Amino acid sequence: MSIPGTTAHAANATASLPRLAAADGALETIKWLALVLMTGDHVNKYLFNGTKEWLFDGGRIAMPLFVFVLAYNLARPSAIVRGAYHRTIWRLLVVGGVTMPAFVALGGLVAGWWPLNIMFTMATIAGMLLLVDRGTVACRACAAGAFLAAGAMVEFWWPALALGLAVWLYCRRPSWLAIALAAAAFAGLWYVNGNPWAFAAVPIALGASGADLRVPRLRWVFYAYYPAHLVALWLIRIPMSKAGYLFF
Repeated sequence: MSIPGTTAHAANATASLPRLAAADGALETIKWLALVLMTGDHVNKYLFNGTKEWLFDGGRIAMPLFVFVLAYNLARPSAIVRGAYHRTIWRLLVVGGVTMPAFVALGGLVAGWWPLNIMFTMATIAGMLLLVDRGTVACRACAAGAFLAAGAMVEFWWPALALGLAVWLYCRRPSWLAIALAAAAFAGLWYVNGNPWAFAAVPIALGASGADLRVPRLRWVFYAYYPAHLVALWLIRIPMSKAGYLFF
């Protein structure tokens, strides 16, 4: 039994939330910024043993920005019809697999392989969103299973997956539930990262989304860059090691 006026009040509250509308140029700008921040974080981690705190802090912003762009693109109404989910999932899985040798060689992983690199995190998000988008009870149960199982195996764990779902839900239909899920995800990232710098992705993403930025889309650059820059860092460490540098 519902209280008269409650449903209408909830609908009005949801309708008052602003919708996200980002131009392609804005999304590209966000990706470029995330790429720069990620590169600085990896240079710090793999060449300077994580001693540059400002690079580490900036690196905490990169993943949420990449997740925002991924979830925003997959929230487009025609994503299933255009096959966007399947293309994205396979590209991310291939790039993640190609990257694993360099990712493992650079070290710093538990048992030599855990967690799986960020491409697998993004692929899990895309797969989970595909299942949710299909809308059946069975698919949503599978999405929950993927969240629980894969969240233990990929970089940034369950908070990254929850953030992807929160952004996707909000882009589809702004709601306080999506905002609450995003807040919980960022709180989880605060715990994982040991600092709150991931929150800085929120004003960056919202600010860029509201701007009319003219940046051309270079889709394959980002897929190629991830394994390439890790291979480059691995090769740079070889002469550094011979010169007496120690890496942890």
